[in-house]
Amino acid sequence: LCLIETIEMATVTVINVSVLDNPTYFTNPFQFEITFDCQEDLPYDLEWRVIYVGSPESNEYDQVLDEVMVGPVPFGMNKFVLQADAPDPNKIPIESLLGVTVVLITCSYRGNEFVRIGYYVNNEIPESDEDNYENMDIEAIQQQQIPLERIIRTTLADKPRVTRFNIPWASTPAIGDDEMLLSTVPSSKDGFVIHHDPFVRMVSPIDSMENLNN
Repeated sequence: LCLIETIEMATVTVINVSVLDNPTYFTNPFQFEITFDCQEDLPYDLEWRVIYVGSPESNEYDQVLDEVMVGPVPFGMNKFVLQADAPDPNKIPIESLLGVTVVLITCSYRGNEFVRIGYYVNNEIPESDEDNYENMDIEAIQQQQIPLERIIRTTLADKPRVTRFNIPWASTPAIGDDEMLLSTVPSSKDGFVIHHDPFVRMVSPIDSMENLNN
């Protein structure tokens, strides 16, 4: 369970995100219980995405694990469970299969992203298996000499990082996917790209839990 400090939005306020079934096995789905408050009936759906960062070096390996349209959204408090399949290990670089990476939850209204919540994720071999596999390299794991279902995935639920975006809720124009990606992915000329930081896909400014209300 992780309480997220209230994220004030003009129309939608994310109240809480709970990471369910955590820790779990790498092959199990991600599950997030999301609670949000809506200040008015929304005529269009909210689009929620779960994105797994396959490598901090390049967004080429990012995987959209699920896209869910939630609506119609009524006035008041709303709660639902967002479930997404585990990432495809064949699309993850060998050297990035184990260790720390990031999973992102994003929400958009009519193609305009207004909140992004990121969690560090740690994939590791359980202690009970370490003696059996201590001399085996990551390539052996990729070749399934170590079953993927034995890898433990832990989401650091108490340390989310949140990015907020102001959008014109009352007159939000619908935009295409290409335009949305161009408008939300930072470029090196903006001074945001740090290749070793998997949160690079979280458009600046990045709010930590300590300064959400500042």
